[in-house]
Amino acid sequence: MATPKMSPSSTLPFIAFLIMFQLFSCFSQCSCCCCDINKTGDNNVKGMFVFGSSLVDNGNNNFLGNSLAKANYLPYGVDFPLGPSGRFTNGKNVVDLIGEKLRLPSFLPAFADPSTKGSRILHGVNYASGAKNGFGNVTSLNQQIRNFEQITLPELEAQLGGKTNKSSVSDYLFVVGSGSNDYSFNYFLRGLNHNVSLQAFTANLTASLSHQIKKLYSLGGRKFVLMSINPIGCSPMVMTSVGRPTTQNRCIQGLNLAARLFNNHLKSLVDVIKTQMPGSTLVYVNSYKIIRDIIRNPSLKGFKEASNPCCEVALMNEGGNGVLCKRGGQVCEDRSTRVFFDGLHPTEAVNVQIASKAYTSNLESEVYPTNIQQMASKIC
Repeated sequence: MATPKMSPSSTLPFIAFLIMFQLFSCFSQCSCCCCDINKTGDNNVKGMFVFGSSLVDNGNNNFLGNSLAKANYLPYGVDFPLGPSGRFTNGKNVVDLIGEKLRLPSFLPAFADPSTKGSRILHGVNYASGAKNGFGNVTSLNQQIRNFEQITLPELEAQLGGKTNKSSVSDYLFVVGSGSNDYSFNYFLRGLNHNVSLQAFTANLTASLSHQIKKLYSLGGRKFVLMSINPIGCSPMVMTSVGRPTTQNRCIQGLNLAARLFNNHLKSLVDVIKTQMPGSTLVYVNSYKIIRDIIRNPSLKGFKEASNPCCEVALMNEGGNGVLCKRGGQVCEDRSTRVFFDGLHPTEAVNVQIASKAYTSNLESEVYPTNIQQMASKIC
């Protein structure tokens, strides 16, 4: 039997239906943008721009004249290829390790380093600054974003031959790791909890972060990694400040409750803010859970010590701050089995765990709604 032929007039609605069907499928799968997954597994990330505090700082505080939060001396960097660099750990921090997984050609330069210019910025810049007010000069998150907008973007434009626009940085990862110091140093230790409820403080902090992410989006950012707050109530600094022996291996639940409250807000923000930023992809990394799982059962994760700092920390009654390592002080030998390097910051071994899970985990309790590897392979 001969197949009936369709007239031109009858084929037009059919073709239109096919086009609309494909558009609908594309929009529904990528939230108002047409994204494909690179089936080769290669990532499409050119570099990273990093904003935040000491957990991701790679040396900016070294160049801040009166900053009291510096890690440019031993034993910091004892396992880092370049020695003490300003990273608040014994070796690589989380963004160093994520950069390696993305196969970036080198460590990101610190923005405050005068040599961070020209071709050095082509694969990204780190703006993060450790500590909060009370530790001398620090660079706020708002100022970090202004540095990106007013200094780095024009410099990047010059490097790219004046062809920079918002799409020029759409293939860079924007990593934001901030918040823990707001609780540990501002809300609790400085007594703000007497005047402001935890819920109100958290809501205000989340609203500020939402505004800052939208600002980065307006400047061209499309791929965002949001780091949760770590279990700050388990840090040696907090345990010591409240007079609880770290040998008890019990965390201060009030601080951890605050961290979880903020993290829940941050995870929810991923869904809320995505609808306001068409074409964006966001990944929430639950470093709180990753570290908490290690602390609850260290041996299961390959660790032996989850309460005490690896380095010798100067306590408050000794003129220190309970956080930073003593300059030239003693350091443990089994650093690969320790959770904390100083009074607050994790060892490289823990950072390896966080970066690995951030990049490849398929558990929504660890990364949400996807992992960095899947986000990096998207072509939009």
